Amino acid sequence: MNDLEMAAMKVELLRLQAELQALGDSLDQSSETVELDQARVGRLTRMDAMQAQQMALEAARRRQARLVAIAGALRRIDAGEYGHCFVCGQEIDLRRLSVDPTSTRCMKCLEK
Repeated sequence: MNDLEMAAMKVELLRLQAELQALGDSLDQSSETVELDQARVGRLTRMDAMQAQQMALEAARRRQARLVAIAGALRRIDAGEYGHCFVCGQEIDLRRLSVDPTSTRCMKCLEK
């Protein structure tokens, strides 16, 4: 992977990171405690509200895991280790990194 491709991946990772952080800030209200006040909930039942709360919590967990993966990829870029498979050490195909810039394994090792 050349320097231009590496810089493009870093820009994409930083964009994804900023997007996920902004999304997290706007969705934090969805995971607040569900209250019994039916006027506040409207036509939704308490169970529906609790289900929505759990879905918001799971989405927040996935978003946090993705942010951790992005931070790891940015550290690997800074260390000059980005784009190499953790298992075999071979270079990860650029097409794979274009789909998921946080990939840590090549397709051959992923399928094992």
